[in-house]
Amino acid sequence: MEKAAVFEKVSFKQFEEAWNAWHPEMKEEARNVYDSIPLPHRATAGSAGYDFAAPISIVLRPGEEVRVPTGIRVKMKEGYVLLLFPRSSLGFKYRLQLNNTVGVIDSDYYDADNEGHIFVKMTNDSREGKTVEIRKGQGMVQGIFLPFAIAIDDDAADARTGGMGSTDR
Repeated sequence: MEKAAVFEKVSFKQFEEAWNAWHPEMKEEARNVYDSIPLPHRATAGSAGYDFAAPISIVLRPGEEVRVPTGIRVKMKEGYVLLLFPRSSLGFKYRLQLNNTVGVIDSDYYDADNEGHIFVKMTNDSREGKTVEIRKGQGMVQGIFLPFAIAIDDDAADARTGGMGSTDR
């Protein structure tokens, strides 16, 4: 297996800004939350997915959604992409879904204005009335690195500055 990336935390300043937008009532807890965030990891040697841990406990009733600043960024070799999916068990048991279906983290996102801070927006789409409870530190999504190809006549030369939606402005 080729090694193609390194996970890092974003700066505390970047995390605090995102955290305060998500949880303004919990501003004083930003430092403790940030300090406790682990880098994504694989559970076993045969796992393809890197588990991203929930920075705090999350409870989602049917139909509810949440936007989570993970505190994580990733530096990848050119020619790779990180794809984010719900953890299999959460999707299977609760129909937990990512709001954009699959998160696509491009290699040039690392240098974005927000330090390449990876966010996750999830919805509990349970049709059985099940409430999803994800404990702090429990895996909530998994990321898989894949190589990708480009078209022979590709001529993209612009540089990224922002996050979601910035490449089509």
